[in-house]
Amino acid sequence: MKPSYQYIGKAFPIQDAELKVTGGRKYLDDMKMPGMLYAKIVFSEIAHGGIISINTEKAKALPGVVAVFTHENTPKDRYNNYAFYVDQAVPKDERLFNDKVRFVGDRVAAVVAETDSIAEAAAALIDIEYGELKPLTDMYQALEDKENEIHPGGNLLKESELDFGDAKSAVAGAELTFFDRIKTQKVHHAAMETHICVADYDRMGYLTVWTPCQSAFGVRTVVADLLKLSYNKVRVIKTVTGGSFGAKQQAILEPLTAYMAMMVKRPVKLCYNRKETILSTVTRTATDIAVETGVTRDGRILGCSITTMTDAGAYAGNTNDLSIAMGKKAFRVYRIPNLNYKVKSVLTNTPVSGGCRGWGGPQICTAIEVHFDRVAKSLGIDPADFRLKNLVYPYDMENITKITLGNARIRECLTEGIKDFNWYERKREPKGQGRYRKGVGLACGGHVNGFYGKIQDLSVMTLKMNEDGSFILNTGTHEQGCGTLISLAQIVAEVLQVEPDKITVLEADTERSPYDIGTFSSRVTYVAGKCALKAAESIMEKIMDQAAAILNTSKTYLVYQKGYVWMLGNEENKLSLRDIGVIAQVKHQQELIVTENYNNVSNPGSYGAHFAEVTVDTCTGMVKVTDYLAVHDIGQVINAGMVEGQVVGSVQMGIGFALCEEIRLDKKGNPTNSSFAKYTVINAPDMPEVKCRFLEYGEDDGPFGAKSLGEIAIVPVAGAVVNAVNDALGMTLCSLPLIPEKIIEALSEAEVNKAEKSRQMEVKP
Repeated sequence: MKPSYQYIGKAFPIQDAELKVTGGRKYLDDMKMPGMLYAKIVFSEIAHGGIISINTEKAKALPGVVAVFTHENTPKDRYNNYAFYVDQAVPKDERLFNDKVRFVGDRVAAVVAETDSIAEAAAALIDIEYGELKPLTDMYQALEDKENEIHPGGNLLKESELDFGDAKSAVAGAELTFFDRIKTQKVHHAAMETHICVADYDRMGYLTVWTPCQSAFGVRTVVADLLKLSYNKVRVIKTVTGGSFGAKQQAILEPLTAYMAMMVKRPVKLCYNRKETILSTVTRTATDIAVETGVTRDGRILGCSITTMTDAGAYAGNTNDLSIAMGKKAFRVYRIPNLNYKVKSVLTNTPVSGGCRGWGGPQICTAIEVHFDRVAKSLGIDPADFRLKNLVYPYDMENITKITLGNARIRECLTEGIKDFNWYERKREPKGQGRYRKGVGLACGGHVNGFYGKIQDLSVMTLKMNEDGSFILNTGTHEQGCGTLISLAQIVAEVLQVEPDKITVLEADTERSPYDIGTFSSRVTYVAGKCALKAAESIMEKIMDQAAAILNTSKTYLVYQKGYVWMLGNEENKLSLRDIGVIAQVKHQQELIVTENYNNVSNPGSYGAHFAEVTVDTCTGMVKVTDYLAVHDIGQVINAGMVEGQVVGSVQMGIGFALCEEIRLDKKGNPTNSSFAKYTVINAPDMPEVKCRFLEYGEDDGPFGAKSLGEIAIVPVAGAVVNAVNDALGMTLCSLPLIPEKIIEALSEAEVNKAEKSRQMEVKP
């Protein structure tokens, strides 16, 4: 029987909801400090070349300019902005400023001035002469060209492989084999808040960095190591975040802002505009994925080979790790006895790839799900039935790490979705023969819950009770706007039986917070939430110890309920939490405080089955998503309001990924849509009604059985939408995004092929 909770599973608004909707919330760009200076970056206007000369004299002469920085007067040390824990093994190929530029948007110089307008004017006065090199904007072109190296050592960043069984033999020996090649594109995260950082270096030699990041301790590691500072001299304070979706996982602006503040000995603010954020931070990784599958005639998968290329862009960043993480996700959803995954990470003269919601999951899921739809169609099997023949079961093992997938309920997600979406009936409906065609599609996806089995996965929290019976939970976590802090408060409140507003949850501040590795890899609810739970249980023990001492009895004879403690049979003489807190401090001279170190002990799968209905206008190529259902295996809902918001937001991002979003470059690497005027996102009028179902079967090691949702919610979206478009048109379109031009081209090609086939039939003797 499902447990009954007082606060878990209920809807509570995010802690600063009122401030945000009334405009009272202060973001980092609102921050003003005495003596603050403003920085402006000069970016490369060519995709590949060396800097022959850079003249900064006019900029330096402009009144109000404090300093100008280039490759000539900044450290030559190389670093990787993705490093988020100490001694992480990552390729270091980035400098603050280079004497060689590698994409349009690469950093060339910086101006620090008294005002933002002076900095911008001075930046325009810097004269740069380039020696242009051949731009390599395509992965295949970059691999084939041995003469133009983007970095020393060639353009192949890394080659990796994951293997279980004998996929080659299984595919070759199968009754039927199928092959598809699916391409996905670079996209912008489109957070409302652009990238921003403030840094100050005081006279005592202490550096403070304010940033809306996802890993304050990671930022400290990158900044301190690069600038050769002791960790105790670098303080990173996480500020209110106006959206990230993975874009602020990496230390992009922080090293540069910190260095400039150290040099000028005054506070420095660096804020990118939209164009700079699109081009010069990070993008979702573009991929080219070839999938070959061998099956039996009744639809059982015997083997699968996946060959992938990932576009790192101009610098390594996180691409090596993401490429292999993407492959591991292919092993979490289906029972495939023989599976091989090979990936080449490639450098190109394009914007740098980085963390983005789902961390490769949307790319690999889309490829597999579009491919499996074609396999099912060719076999004459319904796509849902094909998946049901092959999906994992609860407590199956993930074949690469040999770690259990936990209470995996993807099969239940699919079967419940089939009923709620009325799948079989809608799938059989006529698609239409006129201008408008209707189709339905589905996709299944899986994701992780933390880093267990790969790297450290540590959260540390301190929980103390104030004298009045309220609590402060000091964490190293990072609220991204999705309800992290209120969810942690609900978890603690459930244990302590107090209202969530009696618990203040603090965010990351490396000088004052205990350690947390960061907010990514879908670890917050599952790992940080469990840490909060254990901290609450620990302080509950301390409270009961104090109560036992006050009442001069054993804890065995005590009852605790809703903030009060009493001896069995003596409820009228009960102690409140305030009573206990005051006596502990004043009489016993003790503070009720605990510190909990929690190391994650498992990595189950989070799953989702998504269903989409679309209408395709065959005259314009426009696609409208008209209905959507998302069914998720969530273990246990913590905050009922937040989970629905997570899914709807993910569907919006995923539809954009499927249909319209793309950072487009010409052959020379110049951007053609570096603003929202031309970069198309899905807006409110484009959105269907999104119905959400959450299946709560519990997860063994999650807090109250909960597991992650924030990333898995986007993983199946594009696959479901693309499959619906293909169902409507009777095609297998495999190149994202499915913009109108691609659809019209495919329809025209189909008409030509139909006419040619008809002509051949006519001349046949």
